[in-house]
Amino acid sequence: MGWQSVSFLTDASHAEPICDALLEAGALSASIEDADAGTPDEQPLFGEPGSVPSSGWTHSRVVALLEPDADIEALLSEVAQAVGLAEAPAYAVEPVAEQNWVQLTQSQFDPIRVSERLWIVPSWHETPDPNAINLILDPGMAFGTGSHPTTRLCLEWLERHVSDSCTVLDYGCGSGILAIAAARLGAGSVAGVDIDPLAVEAARANAERNGVVALFADSTTPVAGEYDLVVANILSNPLRVLAPAICAHVRSGGRLALSGILREQADEIIAIYAQWMPMHVADTREDWVCLAGIKP
Repeated sequence: MGWQSVSFLTDASHAEPICDALLEAGALSASIEDADAGTPDEQPLFGEPGSVPSSGWTHSRVVALLEPDADIEALLSEVAQAVGLAEAPAYAVEPVAEQNWVQLTQSQFDPIRVSERLWIVPSWHETPDPNAINLILDPGMAFGTGSHPTTRLCLEWLERHVSDSCTVLDYGCGSGILAIAAARLGAGSVAGVDIDPLAVEAARANAERNGVVALFADSTTPVAGEYDLVVANILSNPLRVLAPAICAHVRSGGRLALSGILREQADEIIAIYAQWMPMHVADTREDWVCLAGIKP
């Protein structure tokens, strides 16, 4: 027996109250997505760590998981009344088949060889090469399994530039994979920051799993200091807006690497960062690039 997935559109001011009301009414789960994701109107939510995040997507899609016998009409009417809507929203429903979700998720991730000496190994796998630097990873709810081209580009950049005495900041750390790799590669001290508290939790757990010391902070803790190496593998929109903050953390003579950038976006990002440091395309993988530069 499976479940019902119900989705409908709303605005930023109603999205969270609706999710709360759905859970109170018996929904198994409720989540909010950007209804414009994948379009030119996509609205990334981001902010400088220490700042107050955006309140939500202007065009939000709420997705709720319900029991197979749930009365959708009655439930949505109850939710509408609870949050002060004049009527229940129009909705779409899809069946969700029952599966072994843990097994399904784990089957999607295999060990990844980054280089001759660096592997990424999911926590449920045996290490293919015990003599290599094996990053044991459980991404949890955070981005960063090592399979995405941008993560690979940043790992390769770190492997080229990390030295025994250097300091490293992973800006937008997600699962902590880049910060942990820097520590395993021999960096002197490592820090990571992410606006998502769940990502910070995952990063701390992964650091402990790998036996490394790294300081991870979320958006309630302002990031301070300058670093020898700063790496930011996020998205082009936050890279545009956060350029002053990111560059402020690179010491004079220090290096910066940026990824999460498509080939056609590279020139624009290079132009934006030019007022702080010259950037160039250091490497490419599929449709993605890694930009790198040295701060004067």
